[in-house]
Amino acid sequence: MTPAELSRTVLRSVRGAVEEQELSVAVPARIVVQPPSRPGCGDYASNVALQLARQAGRPAREVAEILRKRLSGSAGIARVEIAGPGFLNFTLGDGAQVALVREVLARGDGYGGGPAAAQSPVTADPATDSATDPAAHTATDPAAAPAAGPLTAPAAHPTTAPAGDARAAVVAEALARIDAAAGLGGRRQADEQPVLAPAPYDLATLIARLGVDEARWVLLRPAAQDPVRVPERPVQRESNPRFRVQYAYARARALGRHARELGFGSEPGDVGAPVRGQAADDGSSYGAGSAAPALKSFHTLLATYPSVVESAARLRAPDRVVRHLEATADAFFRWHDVYPPLPVGEQKPLAVHRARLALAEAGRTVLANGLRLLGISAPEHL
Repeated sequence: MTPAELSRTVLRSVRGAVEEQELSVAVPARIVVQPPSRPGCGDYASNVALQLARQAGRPAREVAEILRKRLSGSAGIARVEIAGPGFLNFTLGDGAQVALVREVLARGDGYGGGPAAAQSPVTADPATDSATDPAAHTATDPAAAPAAGPLTAPAAHPTTAPAGDARAAVVAEALARIDAAAGLGGRRQADEQPVLAPAPYDLATLIARLGVDEARWVLLRPAAQDPVRVPERPVQRESNPRFRVQYAYARARALGRHARELGFGSEPGDVGAPVRGQAADDGSSYGAGSAAPALKSFHTLLATYPSVVESAARLRAPDRVVRHLEATADAFFRWHDVYPPLPVGEQKPLAVHRARLALAEAGRTVLANGLRLLGISAPEHL
């Protein structure tokens, strides 16, 4: 169950309570569920009861109890608890993580948006437009395709545009893709674009100095009013967030290639126990206690990707997608280190390796889809 599905389930419970006159409130258009801020509080939480309490004329915990009873036993939900003044905490069923991986893989490049998500709503450079690029039609795996988008500045925003327009051009193009993924393509007005702090250089200068991918990342990463920080040169190492995201994608692609060479494929399932004593990036040693959060964090970031795309469209904030990709890449490496998808030494491929490979493919899909929305390449080799 994804956060979007859980949100719809909670919304149905509110609507049912209103229809059966347990609550006298206006049914909200949407209900936000998100990972709880503290561990041990379930998989997701919602403050919907606190939002409805005043309108209902009842204490928030009483409203929460009405909803808890309706939600208990819902498919995919193992437990619903009330915390604090009236928060609802949800613990998903045992099969939720496997179902999530299946959904991500089934939807492929449509995960995180509707059918339009895979298409760019802006005009691309003809030299790189997927409609005219034969290479775009040869990949059998949607996540293997390069990220959609022009490799130079869009025609509507020439590379000689003033510095302020450089950021506006790249942000507007990314938002057009994000809007399409969120189902809002063509319904935005020009005055709905965010007010941005200007870039210090024009787009041609940035591309010449940093390359296309780094230039776009530098312009999209800051929040609207934050300054654009331009590095002296692009750094191809893990201290560079853009490189780290692309490297995570390339690493996930390599896992698939190596698995095929070993004669096995992916199958969503139980990823098994972590590798004990495996050294982490920070020099620590993971055991079962510290590996579990790495696994949960990775699953949560995959599950919340669609809601991040929606909020990026609603708030006009492509930087939300950028930060989510950075967090997903970091979580991928933490998980990968303690749940290796490939057998080691003379070990034969097992069911856990197929399940881990499927999870790596789901992570690769999210990274590819997010990079595509930003107009940044997803390289197979790095």
